[in-house]
Amino acid sequence: MRKGIGLSVGASVLFAVLYYYATLLKPLEGTEIFAWRVVLGVPALALVITRLKRWSEVLLVLKRMLRDFRYLLLQLACSVLFGVQLWLFVWAPLHQKALDVSMGYFLLPLMMVLAGRLIYKEKLSTMQWIAVTFASLGVLHELLQSYSFSWATALVVFGYPPYFVLRRFLNVGSLTSLFFDFGFLLIPAAYILLSQEVSFVQQFGENWSLYWKVLLFGIISSAALLGYLTASRLLPLGLFGILGYVEPVLLFWVAFLLLGEPVQAHDWFTYIPIWIAVLLVATEGFIAWRKSAAKGNR
Repeated sequence: MRKGIGLSVGASVLFAVLYYYATLLKPLEGTEIFAWRVVLGVPALALVITRLKRWSEVLLVLKRMLRDFRYLLLQLACSVLFGVQLWLFVWAPLHQKALDVSMGYFLLPLMMVLAGRLIYKEKLSTMQWIAVTFASLGVLHELLQSYSFSWATALVVFGYPPYFVLRRFLNVGSLTSLFFDFGFLLIPAAYILLSQEVSFVQQFGENWSLYWKVLLFGIISSAALLGYLTASRLLPLGLFGILGYVEPVLLFWVAFLLLGEPVQAHDWFTYIPIWIAVLLVATEGFIAWRKSAAKGNR
């Protein structure tokens, strides 16, 4: 249990480091950094699949895709949805959108609760209804304050749920799913790197530090991803979900303290209700997990 918790928290810390580290890869732009993340992520996933002896599962999914064109299209749709989020994660810190994306990650668990209610007819508990109310107050304040909502926030909030819903429908293991997500994204990633006005060979030749910076970026990205996947297997689902709230908190403070994105006084009336909502959902999840753990020890 301790190992799983350590890996989950460690992965969240590494994702936060990655958020800031993307700003150190100049002159690379967000799209190029996204491409390198994909290219370096595929061998890392392949290594894990080899160590866990899961290639048989990968082959089963591949055979089904070759037989069923509709299944292939759904897998491609998942990759597109996932790829957009990968791109946004490294693009946002470079374009003063880091706080907006962190806001999206705060709201995402609550959107998933609502998606469960609307799509799977899951009942909301009293605590969840209260959390949704608080989050709605924060969103309403933002809308009244600026008459708009950041597209980057909206992309996270409304872009990730369809991905998770599709993944649930396809019923494929998380490791295999990620392998195909990254695998399909290799094509656009290669196109991005090979079609630049200034080739990546020239960029690296003129900036020798990019060799070790990009390599370190790949190591951090892979370590975070592998830690996250390992923690998902070691921890009870409820506790794993609760620990997932660590990442948006860290992303917020990276954006605020390290990237210097400003938070105006009136912005706290947006953030605080949403943070209260997240705290309520996390508290309920922790209580449910404790009860489940207690029953399991009897």
